[in-house]
Amino acid sequence: MQEFRREFLRMAGLGVAGGATVLLTSPAARAQAGGMTGERPVFFDVRRFGAKGDGTSIDTGAINAAIEAAANVGGGTVVFPAGVYASYSIHLKSNVALFLQQGATILAAPTPYDGTSNGYDNAEPQGAWEPFQDYGHNHWHNSLIWGEDIHDFGIFGPGLIHGKGLSRGWDREKALPNSNAKGVGNKAIALKNCRNVILSDFSILQGGWFGVLATGVDNLTIDNVKIDTNRDGIDIDCCRNVRVSNCAVNSPWDDAICPKSSYALGHAQATENVTITNCYVTGAYELGTMLDGTWKLRDVKNGEWGTGRIKCGTESNGGFKNIAISNCVFDKCHGFAIESEDGAIVEDITITGVTMRDVVAPFFLRLGARLRGPKPETVVGRMKRILISNVTSSNAALLPSIIAGVPGHPVEDVKVSDVYLEHVGGAGADMAALAPPEKAEAYPDPPMFGPLPASGWFARHAKNLEMTNVQIAVKDADARPAFHLEDVQGADFFRLKLPGAKEQFRLKSVSDFRVFGCRHYADQTVDETEEMRV
Repeated sequence: MQEFRREFLRMAGLGVAGGATVLLTSPAARAQAGGMTGERPVFFDVRRFGAKGDGTSIDTGAINAAIEAAANVGGGTVVFPAGVYASYSIHLKSNVALFLQQGATILAAPTPYDGTSNGYDNAEPQGAWEPFQDYGHNHWHNSLIWGEDIHDFGIFGPGLIHGKGLSRGWDREKALPNSNAKGVGNKAIALKNCRNVILSDFSILQGGWFGVLATGVDNLTIDNVKIDTNRDGIDIDCCRNVRVSNCAVNSPWDDAICPKSSYALGHAQATENVTITNCYVTGAYELGTMLDGTWKLRDVKNGEWGTGRIKCGTESNGGFKNIAISNCVFDKCHGFAIESEDGAIVEDITITGVTMRDVVAPFFLRLGARLRGPKPETVVGRMKRILISNVTSSNAALLPSIIAGVPGHPVEDVKVSDVYLEHVGGAGADMAALAPPEKAEAYPDPPMFGPLPASGWFARHAKNLEMTNVQIAVKDADARPAFHLEDVQGADFFRLKLPGAKEQFRLKSVSDFRVFGCRHYADQTVDETEEMRV
Protein backbone atom coordinates (compact mmCIF):
# COMPACT_ATOMS: atom_id res chain seq x y z
CA MET A 1 0.00 0.00 0.00
CA GLN A 2 2.83 2.41 0.78
CA GLU A 3 4.46 1.71 -2.60
CA PHE A 4 1.12 2.25 -4.33
CA ARG A 5 0.64 5.53 -2.48
CA ARG A 6 4.10 6.78 -3.47
CA GLU A 7 3.50 5.91 -7.11
CA PHE A 8 0.08 7.55 -6.98
CA LEU A 9 1.55 10.76 -5.61
CA ARG A 10 4.31 10.68 -8.20
CA MET A 11 1.76 10.40 -11.00
CA ALA A 12 -0.40 13.09 -9.41
CA GLY A 13 2.62 15.38 -9.44
CA LEU A 14 2.95 14.77 -13.16
CA GLY A 15 -0.67 15.84 -13.63
CA VAL A 16 -2.18 12.43 -14.26
CA ALA A 17 -4.50 12.39 -11.25
CA GLY A 18 -4.90 16.14 -11.36
CA GLY A 19 -6.35 15.92 -14.84
CA ALA A 20 -8.53 12.97 -13.90
CA THR A 21 -6.86 10.85 -16.59
CA VAL A 22 -8.16 7.27 -16.63
CA LEU A 23 -5.62 4.54 -17.32
CA LEU A 24 -7.22 1.11 -17.72
CA THR A 25 -6.03 -2.32 -18.76
CA SER A 26 -9.18 -4.30 -19.61
CA PRO A 27 -11.07 -3.67 -22.89
CA ALA A 28 -14.42 -3.37 -21.11
CA ALA A 29 -13.10 -0.84 -18.65
CA ARG A 30 -11.42 1.14 -21.44
CA ALA A 31 -14.69 1.30 -23.32
CA GLN A 32 -16.63 2.60 -20.33
CA ALA A 33 -13.97 5.11 -19.30
CA GLY A 34 -13.29 6.47 -22.75
CA GLY A 35 -10.83 4.06 -24.33
CA MET A 36 -7.64 5.37 -22.74
CA THR A 37 -4.84 2.89 -22.17
CA GLY A 38 -1.66 2.69 -20.14
CA GLU A 39 0.21 0.93 -17.38
CA ARG A 40 -0.58 0.98 -13.70
CA PRO A 41 -1.33 2.95 -11.56
CA VAL A 42 -4.85 3.04 -12.98
CA PHE A 43 -7.12 6.05 -12.51
CA PHE A 44 -10.92 5.93 -12.77
CA ASP A 45 -12.78 9.23 -13.03
CA VAL A 46 -16.25 8.85 -11.47
CA ARG A 47 -17.68 11.26 -14.06
CA ARG A 48 -16.78 8.78 -16.80
CA PHE A 49 -19.09 6.33 -15.04
CA GLY A 50 -22.01 8.74 -14.97
CA ALA A 51 -21.51 10.76 -11.78
CA LYS A 52 -22.91 14.28 -12.09
CA GLY A 53 -21.26 15.97 -9.13
CA ASP A 54 -23.99 18.62 -9.02
CA GLY A 55 -24.95 18.13 -5.36
CA THR A 56 -28.50 16.94 -6.07
CA SER A 57 -28.25 13.98 -8.44
CA ILE A 58 -27.62 10.74 -6.55
CA ASP A 59 -24.24 9.45 -7.72
CA THR A 60 -24.12 6.23 -5.70
CA GLY A 61 -24.41 3.91 -8.71
CA ALA A 62 -21.70 5.68 -10.70
CA ILE A 63 -19.26 5.82 -7.77
CA ASN A 64 -19.68 2.15 -6.94
CA ALA A 65 -19.37 1.24 -10.63
CA ALA A 66 -16.03 3.05 -10.79
CA ILE A 67 -14.83 1.24 -7.67
CA GLU A 68 -15.96 -2.11 -9.05
CA ALA A 69 -14.21 -1.45 -12.36
CA ALA A 70 -10.97 -0.68 -10.55
CA ALA A 71 -11.28 -3.83 -8.45
CA ASN A 72 -11.97 -5.95 -11.54
CA VAL A 73 -8.62 -5.03 -13.10
CA GLY A 74 -6.70 -5.72 -9.92
CA GLY A 75 -6.88 -2.29 -8.35
CA GLY A 76 -6.50 1.41 -9.02
CA THR A 77 -7.53 4.86 -7.89
CA VAL A 78 -11.06 6.23 -8.19
CA VAL A 79 -10.78 9.98 -8.74
CA PHE A 80 -13.38 12.56 -7.70
CA PRO A 81 -12.81 15.81 -9.63
CA ALA A 82 -14.10 19.08 -8.19
CA GLY A 83 -17.84 18.87 -7.57
CA VAL A 84 -20.38 17.74 -4.99
CA TYR A 85 -21.23 14.04 -5.24
CA ALA A 86 -24.42 13.23 -3.36
CA SER A 87 -24.42 9.56 -2.46
CA TYR A 88 -25.72 6.79 -0.29
CA SER A 89 -23.50 3.84 0.72
CA ILE A 90 -20.18 3.61 -1.11
CA HIS A 91 -18.53 0.17 -1.07
CA LEU A 92 -14.76 0.08 -0.67
CA LYS A 93 -12.76 -2.74 -2.29
CA SER A 94 -9.33 -4.27 -1.86
CA ASN A 95 -6.49 -2.55 -3.76
CA VAL A 96 -8.70 0.43 -4.63
CA ALA A 97 -8.07 3.96 -3.36
CA LEU A 98 -10.39 6.96 -3.44
CA PHE A 99 -8.84 10.33 -4.28
CA LEU A 100 -10.82 13.50 -3.56
CA GLN A 101 -9.37 16.35 -5.58
CA GLN A 102 -9.35 19.93 -4.31
CA GLY A 103 -12.95 21.13 -4.46
CA ALA A 104 -14.41 17.62 -4.43
CA THR A 105 -17.05 16.75 -1.83
CA ILE A 106 -18.70 13.42 -1.16
CA LEU A 107 -22.05 14.46 0.33
CA ALA A 108 -24.16 12.12 2.46
CA ALA A 109 -27.55 12.28 0.74
CA PRO A 110 -30.63 12.98 2.86
CA THR A 111 -33.10 10.36 4.07
CA PRO A 112 -36.45 10.87 5.84
CA TYR A 113 -36.50 10.69 9.64
CA ASP A 114 -38.14 7.25 9.51
CA GLY A 115 -35.85 5.97 6.79
CA THR A 116 -36.33 4.78 3.23
CA SER A 117 -35.79 1.55 1.31
CA ASN A 118 -33.81 3.45 -1.32
CA GLY A 119 -31.24 5.03 0.97
CA TYR A 120 -28.13 3.73 2.73
CA ASP A 121 -27.39 0.04 3.09
CA ASN A 122 -29.32 -1.56 5.92
CA ALA A 123 -27.53 -2.35 9.17
CA GLU A 124 -26.32 -5.94 9.08
CA PRO A 125 -27.66 -8.46 11.65
CA GLN A 126 -25.61 -8.80 14.80
CA GLY A 127 -25.19 -11.70 17.22
CA ALA A 128 -25.87 -12.28 20.90
CA TRP A 129 -23.13 -9.79 21.78
CA GLU A 130 -25.11 -6.80 20.47
CA PRO A 131 -26.16 -5.59 23.99
CA PHE A 132 -22.51 -5.24 25.03
CA GLN A 133 -21.91 -1.98 23.10
CA ASP A 134 -23.89 0.87 21.65
CA TYR A 135 -25.86 0.45 18.40
CA GLY A 136 -23.33 2.42 16.38
CA HIS A 137 -20.53 0.00 17.28
CA ASN A 138 -22.53 -3.02 16.14
CA HIS A 139 -23.06 -2.02 12.51
CA TRP A 140 -20.90 -0.83 9.61
CA HIS A 141 -22.93 -1.22 6.41
CA ASN A 142 -25.30 1.63 7.28
CA SER A 143 -22.60 4.17 6.50
CA LEU A 144 -21.70 6.64 3.78
CA ILE A 145 -18.43 4.80 3.01
CA TRP A 146 -17.75 1.30 4.29
CA GLY A 147 -15.51 -1.71 3.79
CA GLU A 148 -15.41 -5.17 5.35
CA ASP A 149 -12.88 -8.00 4.99
CA ILE A 150 -10.77 -6.03 2.52
CA HIS A 151 -7.13 -4.99 2.36
CA ASP A 152 -4.65 -2.54 0.84
CA PHE A 153 -6.85 0.47 0.20
CA GLY A 154 -7.10 4.10 1.19
CA ILE A 155 -8.88 7.43 1.00
CA PHE A 156 -6.78 10.47 0.12
CA GLY A 157 -7.49 14.21 0.01
CA PRO A 158 -7.53 17.14 -0.20
CA GLY A 159 -11.32 17.05 -0.66
CA LEU A 160 -14.20 16.85 1.83
CA ILE A 161 -16.56 14.18 3.12
CA HIS A 162 -19.73 15.92 4.32
CA GLY A 163 -22.09 13.72 6.36
CA LYS A 164 -25.01 16.11 6.15
CA GLY A 165 -27.62 13.39 5.64
CA LEU A 166 -26.36 11.09 8.41
CA SER A 167 -27.94 10.43 11.78
CA ARG A 168 -25.75 11.16 14.75
CA GLY A 169 -27.25 8.35 16.81
CA TRP A 170 -28.97 10.11 19.68
CA ASP A 171 -32.25 10.42 17.75
CA ARG A 172 -33.19 13.61 19.57
CA GLU A 173 -33.34 15.92 16.59
CA LYS A 174 -36.21 15.80 14.12
CA ALA A 175 -33.92 17.44 11.56
CA LEU A 176 -31.75 14.29 11.52
CA PRO A 177 -32.99 10.79 10.71
CA ASN A 178 -33.58 7.94 13.18
CA SER A 179 -30.39 5.88 13.34
CA ASN A 180 -32.25 2.56 13.73
CA ALA A 181 -34.47 3.01 10.68
CA LYS A 182 -33.85 1.14 7.43
CA GLY A 183 -31.99 3.11 4.82
CA VAL A 184 -30.51 5.56 7.33
CA GLY A 185 -26.77 6.08 7.47
CA ASN A 186 -25.03 6.98 10.73
CA LYS A 187 -21.28 6.96 10.05
CA ALA A 188 -19.10 8.74 7.53
CA ILE A 189 -16.49 5.94 7.22
CA ALA A 190 -16.83 2.45 8.72
CA LEU A 191 -14.24 -0.34 8.42
CA LYS A 192 -14.43 -3.89 9.78
CA ASN A 193 -11.80 -6.65 9.69
CA CYS A 194 -9.52 -4.87 7.25
CA ARG A 195 -5.76 -4.53 6.92
CA ASN A 196 -3.24 -2.15 5.37
CA VAL A 197 -5.36 1.01 5.31
CA ILE A 198 -4.36 4.65 4.79
CA LEU A 199 -6.68 7.61 5.41
CA SER A 200 -4.90 10.83 4.56
CA ASP A 201 -5.22 14.54 3.78
CA PHE A 202 -9.02 14.91 3.52
CA SER A 203 -11.57 16.58 5.81
CA ILE A 204 -14.82 15.39 7.37
CA LEU A 205 -17.66 17.73 8.23
CA GLN A 206 -20.60 16.47 10.34
CA GLY A 207 -19.53 12.84 10.42
CA GLY A 208 -22.64 11.28 11.98
CA TRP A 209 -22.25 8.92 14.93
CA PHE A 210 -18.58 8.43 13.98
CA GLY A 211 -16.44 10.32 11.53
CA VAL A 212 -14.26 7.21 11.28
CA LEU A 213 -15.12 3.87 12.92
CA ALA A 214 -12.37 1.27 12.48
CA THR A 215 -13.10 -2.13 14.05
CA GLY A 216 -10.70 -5.05 13.84
CA VAL A 217 -8.32 -3.20 11.51
CA ASP A 218 -4.65 -4.17 11.38
CA ASN A 219 -2.03 -1.72 10.13
CA LEU A 220 -4.01 1.50 9.95
CA THR A 221 -2.56 4.95 9.21
CA ILE A 222 -4.63 8.11 9.69
CA ASP A 223 -2.63 11.21 8.82
CA ASN A 224 -3.47 14.90 8.31
CA VAL A 225 -7.23 14.37 8.54
CA LYS A 226 -9.34 17.29 9.77
CA ILE A 227 -12.70 16.45 11.38
CA ASP A 228 -15.33 19.00 12.44
CA THR A 229 -18.21 16.94 13.71
CA ASN A 230 -21.27 16.51 15.92
CA ARG A 231 -20.33 13.18 17.61
CA ASP A 232 -17.13 11.11 17.77
CA GLY A 233 -14.26 11.99 15.47
CA ILE A 234 -12.08 8.85 15.18
CA ASP A 235 -12.88 5.58 16.96
CA ILE A 236 -10.24 2.83 16.87
CA ASP A 237 -11.92 -0.34 18.13
CA CYS A 238 -10.16 -3.72 18.53
CA CYS A 239 -7.40 -2.53 16.20
CA ARG A 240 -3.68 -3.29 16.08
CA ASN A 241 -0.71 -1.40 14.70
CA VAL A 242 -2.33 2.00 14.33
CA ARG A 243 -0.74 5.38 13.65
CA VAL A 244 -2.79 8.57 14.07
CA SER A 245 -0.82 11.73 13.31
CA ASN A 246 -1.18 15.40 12.41
CA CYS A 247 -4.97 15.37 12.81
CA ALA A 248 -7.29 18.11 14.06
CA VAL A 249 -10.69 17.26 15.56
CA ASN A 250 -13.44 19.56 16.80
CA SER A 251 -16.07 17.40 18.53
CA PRO A 252 -18.01 19.36 21.16
CA TRP A 253 -20.65 16.67 21.70
CA ASP A 254 -18.43 13.60 22.05
CA ASP A 255 -14.86 12.32 21.98
CA ALA A 256 -12.28 13.42 19.41
CA ILE A 257 -9.89 10.46 19.13
CA CYS A 258 -11.04 7.35 20.93
CA PRO A 259 -9.33 3.95 21.11
CA LYS A 260 -11.90 1.36 22.20
CA SER A 261 -11.99 -2.41 22.69
CA SER A 262 -15.60 -3.49 22.49
CA TYR A 263 -17.22 -6.90 21.95
CA ALA A 264 -18.48 -5.90 18.50
CA LEU A 265 -16.45 -8.63 16.74
CA GLY A 266 -18.14 -11.29 18.88
CA HIS A 267 -15.07 -11.70 21.08
CA ALA A 268 -12.83 -9.55 23.25
CA GLN A 269 -9.82 -8.18 21.37
CA ALA A 270 -7.35 -5.61 22.64
CA THR A 271 -6.53 -2.39 20.87
CA GLU A 272 -2.75 -2.36 20.90
CA ASN A 273 0.41 -0.96 19.33
CA VAL A 274 -1.08 2.49 18.80
CA THR A 275 0.60 5.88 18.41
CA ILE A 276 -1.29 9.18 18.50
CA THR A 277 0.96 12.14 17.82
CA ASN A 278 0.95 15.79 16.73
CA CYS A 279 -2.84 16.08 17.03
CA TYR A 280 -5.11 18.96 18.06
CA VAL A 281 -8.40 18.21 19.83
CA THR A 282 -11.10 20.59 21.03
CA GLY A 283 -14.73 20.71 22.10
CA ALA A 284 -15.14 24.46 21.90
CA TYR A 285 -16.23 25.51 18.44
CA GLU A 286 -19.50 25.65 16.55
CA LEU A 287 -19.93 22.89 13.99
CA GLY A 288 -18.06 23.70 10.79
CA THR A 289 -16.19 26.73 12.06
CA MET A 290 -12.89 24.93 12.52
CA LEU A 291 -12.90 23.90 8.87
CA ASP A 292 -14.07 27.25 7.51
CA GLY A 293 -11.54 29.11 9.64
CA THR A 294 -13.99 31.32 11.54
CA TRP A 295 -13.44 29.45 14.86
CA LYS A 296 -16.73 30.55 16.42
CA LEU A 297 -16.81 29.64 20.11
CA ARG A 298 -19.87 27.86 21.44
CA ASP A 299 -21.90 29.56 24.14
CA VAL A 300 -21.13 27.63 27.33
CA LYS A 301 -21.48 28.28 31.06
CA ASN A 302 -18.68 28.34 33.62
CA GLY A 303 -16.04 27.31 31.11
CA GLU A 304 -17.54 23.81 30.77
CA TRP A 305 -16.58 23.15 27.20
CA GLY A 306 -17.62 20.14 25.15
CA THR A 307 -15.99 16.73 25.33
CA GLY A 308 -13.53 16.83 22.43
CA ARG A 309 -10.81 14.74 24.10
CA ILE A 310 -8.55 11.75 23.55
CA LYS A 311 -9.97 8.80 25.50
CA CYS A 312 -9.33 5.06 25.81
CA GLY A 313 -12.81 3.63 26.42
CA THR A 314 -15.64 3.56 27.37
CA GLU A 315 -16.15 0.22 25.57
CA SER A 316 -13.37 -1.82 27.14
CA ASN A 317 -13.72 -5.59 26.93
CA GLY A 318 -10.49 -6.55 25.21
CA GLY A 319 -8.03 -4.06 26.68
CA PHE A 320 -5.60 -1.30 25.74
CA LYS A 321 -1.94 -2.22 25.46
CA ASN A 322 1.24 -0.58 24.24
CA ILE A 323 -0.16 2.85 23.40
CA ALA A 324 1.89 6.06 23.09
CA ILE A 325 0.33 9.53 22.96
CA SER A 326 2.69 12.43 22.31
CA ASN A 327 2.90 16.07 21.24
CA CYS A 328 -0.85 16.73 21.34
CA VAL A 329 -2.83 19.87 22.17
CA PHE A 330 -6.08 19.84 24.16
CA ASP A 331 -7.98 23.10 23.77
CA LYS A 332 -11.18 23.87 25.71
CA CYS A 333 -12.35 20.28 26.16
CA HIS A 334 -12.18 17.41 28.63
CA GLY A 335 -8.77 16.07 29.59
CA PHE A 336 -7.19 12.74 28.74
CA ALA A 337 -9.13 9.64 29.87
CA ILE A 338 -8.15 5.98 30.26
CA GLU A 339 -10.99 3.67 31.23
CA SER A 340 -11.41 -0.02 31.94
CA GLU A 341 -15.08 -0.64 32.68
CA ASP A 342 -15.84 -3.96 31.02
CA GLY A 343 -13.01 -6.23 32.13
CA ALA A 344 -10.19 -4.75 30.05
CA ILE A 345 -6.52 -5.19 30.83
CA VAL A 346 -4.96 -1.74 30.39
CA GLU A 347 -1.17 -1.65 30.46
CA ASP A 348 1.85 0.15 29.09
CA ILE A 349 0.41 3.55 28.22
CA THR A 350 2.60 6.64 27.87
CA ILE A 351 1.44 10.24 27.57
CA THR A 352 4.11 12.87 26.96
CA GLY A 353 4.61 16.31 25.50
CA VAL A 354 0.98 17.40 25.94
CA THR A 355 -0.38 20.92 26.43
CA MET A 356 -3.87 21.63 27.75
CA ARG A 357 -5.85 24.84 28.04
CA ASP A 358 -9.25 25.33 29.71
CA VAL A 359 -9.90 21.61 30.22
CA VAL A 360 -12.13 19.66 32.61
CA ALA A 361 -10.10 17.21 34.76
CA PRO A 362 -6.71 17.06 32.97
CA PHE A 363 -6.40 13.30 33.61
CA PHE A 364 -9.04 10.67 34.35
CA LEU A 365 -7.84 7.12 35.02
CA ARG A 366 -10.76 4.86 35.88
CA LEU A 367 -10.85 1.13 36.65
CA GLY A 368 -14.55 0.44 37.13
CA ALA A 369 -17.09 -2.36 37.31
CA ARG A 370 -19.78 -1.65 34.75
CA LEU A 371 -18.96 -5.09 33.27
CA ARG A 372 -20.94 -4.87 30.07
CA GLY A 373 -20.01 -8.22 28.53
CA PRO A 374 -20.84 -11.93 28.60
CA LYS A 375 -21.37 -13.37 32.07
CA PRO A 376 -19.83 -14.85 34.15
CA GLU A 377 -16.45 -14.39 32.44
CA THR A 378 -16.56 -10.57 32.41
CA VAL A 379 -14.90 -9.48 35.64
CA VAL A 380 -13.12 -6.33 36.78
CA GLY A 381 -9.97 -5.81 34.72
CA ARG A 382 -6.59 -4.31 35.61
CA MET A 383 -4.91 -1.00 34.92
CA LYS A 384 -1.15 -0.74 35.33
CA ARG A 385 2.03 0.89 34.06
CA ILE A 386 0.73 4.32 33.05
CA LEU A 387 3.42 6.99 32.53
CA ILE A 388 2.57 10.70 32.23
CA SER A 389 5.34 13.24 31.60
CA ASN A 390 6.09 16.71 30.22
CA VAL A 391 2.56 18.09 30.46
CA THR A 392 1.33 21.60 31.05
CA SER A 393 -2.31 22.48 31.76
CA SER A 394 -3.56 26.02 32.34
CA ASN A 395 -6.89 27.35 33.61
CA ALA A 396 -8.41 23.91 34.15
CA ALA A 397 -11.90 23.76 35.70
CA LEU A 398 -12.59 22.96 39.36
CA LEU A 399 -12.43 19.18 38.98
CA PRO A 400 -8.94 17.79 39.67
CA SER A 401 -7.21 14.93 37.89
CA ILE A 402 -8.61 11.58 39.01
CA ILE A 403 -7.14 8.10 39.59
CA ALA A 404 -9.96 5.82 40.71
CA GLY A 405 -10.20 2.08 41.02
CA VAL A 406 -12.84 0.14 42.95
CA PRO A 407 -12.44 -1.69 46.27
CA GLY A 408 -10.08 -4.64 45.84
CA HIS A 409 -9.03 -3.53 42.37
CA PRO A 410 -6.48 -0.69 42.50
CA VAL A 411 -5.06 1.28 39.62
CA GLU A 412 -1.37 0.30 39.67
CA ASP A 413 2.00 1.75 38.76
CA VAL A 414 1.07 5.28 37.73
CA LYS A 415 4.12 7.52 37.37
CA VAL A 416 3.78 11.27 36.77
CA SER A 417 6.76 13.55 36.13
CA ASP A 418 7.47 17.09 34.95
CA VAL A 419 3.86 18.17 35.01
CA TYR A 420 2.35 21.63 35.67
CA LEU A 421 -1.38 21.75 36.47
CA GLU A 422 -3.14 25.08 37.02
CA HIS A 423 -6.81 25.08 38.08
CA VAL A 424 -9.27 27.91 38.58
CA GLY A 425 -9.52 27.07 42.32
CA GLY A 426 -11.92 28.91 44.58
CA ALA A 427 -13.41 25.91 46.44
CA GLY A 428 -14.49 26.38 50.05
CA ALA A 429 -14.11 24.30 53.19
CA ASP A 430 -17.37 22.47 52.52
CA MET A 431 -15.95 20.95 49.34
CA ALA A 432 -12.71 20.05 51.10
CA ALA A 433 -14.73 17.93 53.57
CA LEU A 434 -16.65 15.91 50.98
CA ALA A 435 -16.65 12.08 50.95
CA PRO A 436 -17.33 11.18 47.29
CA PRO A 437 -19.45 8.09 46.55
CA GLU A 438 -17.91 4.97 44.97
CA LYS A 439 -20.28 4.50 42.01
CA ALA A 440 -18.43 1.33 40.93
CA GLU A 441 -20.96 0.47 38.19
CA ALA A 442 -21.70 3.98 36.94
CA TYR A 443 -20.86 5.35 33.51
CA PRO A 444 -17.29 6.64 33.76
CA ASP A 445 -16.69 10.35 33.34
CA PRO A 446 -14.89 12.91 35.52
CA PRO A 447 -18.10 14.46 36.96
CA MET A 448 -19.38 11.01 38.06
CA PHE A 449 -18.31 11.49 41.70
CA GLY A 450 -19.56 15.06 41.94
CA PRO A 451 -17.33 17.80 43.38
CA LEU A 452 -14.07 16.43 44.76
CA PRO A 453 -12.03 17.31 47.89
CA ALA A 454 -8.71 17.99 46.12
CA SER A 455 -7.44 20.83 43.97
CA GLY A 456 -4.83 18.81 42.04
CA TRP A 457 -5.22 15.01 42.24
CA PHE A 458 -7.89 12.75 43.71
CA ALA A 459 -6.58 9.16 44.02
CA ARG A 460 -8.66 6.32 45.45
CA HIS A 461 -7.96 2.59 45.30
CA ALA A 462 -4.46 2.90 43.86
CA LYS A 463 -1.13 1.14 44.31
CA ASN A 464 2.44 2.27 43.64
CA LEU A 465 1.84 5.90 42.76
CA GLU A 466 4.83 8.16 42.01
CA MET A 467 4.96 11.88 41.22
CA THR A 468 8.16 13.83 40.52
CA ASN A 469 8.62 17.50 39.58
CA VAL A 470 4.91 18.20 39.73
CA GLN A 471 3.44 21.63 40.38
CA ILE A 472 -0.16 22.29 41.39
CA ALA A 473 -1.35 25.90 41.10
CA VAL A 474 -4.71 27.56 41.75
CA LYS A 475 -5.76 30.94 40.40
CA ASP A 476 -8.06 31.65 43.36
CA ALA A 477 -7.44 30.52 46.92
CA ASP A 478 -8.75 26.99 47.44
CA ALA A 479 -9.54 25.34 50.78
CA ARG A 480 -8.95 21.85 49.43
CA PRO A 481 -5.61 20.08 49.77
CA ALA A 482 -3.67 19.54 46.55
CA PHE A 483 -3.90 15.75 46.99
CA HIS A 484 -6.59 13.48 48.39
CA LEU A 485 -5.32 9.89 48.74
CA GLU A 486 -7.70 7.14 49.85
CA ASP A 487 -6.97 3.41 49.99
CA VAL A 488 -3.56 3.94 48.42
CA GLN A 489 -0.68 1.49 48.95
CA GLY A 490 2.69 3.01 48.16
CA ALA A 491 2.89 6.68 47.22
CA ASP A 492 6.13 8.62 46.59
CA PHE A 493 6.13 12.38 45.96
CA PHE A 494 9.40 14.13 45.10
CA ARG A 495 10.15 17.79 44.33
CA LEU A 496 6.61 19.10 44.37
CA LYS A 497 5.51 22.71 44.29
CA LEU A 498 2.10 23.14 45.95
CA PRO A 499 -0.35 25.99 46.55
CA GLY A 500 0.31 26.07 50.31
CA ALA A 501 3.14 25.36 52.73
CA LYS A 502 1.33 22.76 54.87
CA GLU A 503 -1.42 20.16 54.96
CA GLN A 504 -1.54 19.69 51.20
CA PHE A 505 -2.21 15.94 51.52
CA ARG A 506 -5.30 14.32 52.97
CA LEU A 507 -4.61 10.63 53.66
CA LYS A 508 -7.28 8.02 54.34
CA SER A 509 -6.34 4.34 54.64
CA VAL A 510 -2.90 5.01 53.15
CA SER A 511 0.28 2.97 53.63
CA ASP A 512 3.92 3.45 52.61
CA PHE A 513 3.58 7.17 51.90
CA ARG A 514 6.57 9.49 51.43
CA VAL A 515 7.00 13.12 50.41
CA PHE A 516 10.52 14.52 50.13
CA GLY A 517 12.77 17.01 48.38
CA CYS A 518 10.13 19.74 48.26
CA ARG A 519 11.06 23.38 48.78
CA HIS A 520 9.12 24.93 51.69
CA TYR A 521 7.68 21.53 52.59
CA ALA A 522 9.19 19.17 55.15
CA ASP A 523 10.16 15.62 54.24
CA GLN A 524 7.71 13.15 55.75
CA THR A 525 7.14 9.41 55.78
CA VAL A 526 3.96 7.64 56.86
CA ASP A 527 4.04 3.87 57.20
CA GLU A 528 0.30 3.52 57.66
CA THR A 529 -2.62 5.70 58.66
CA GLU A 530 -6.39 5.56 58.80
CA GLU A 531 -6.72 9.28 58.37
CA MET A 532 -4.43 12.28 58.68
CA ARG A 533 -3.36 15.51 57.00
CA VAL A 534 0.22 16.06 55.93
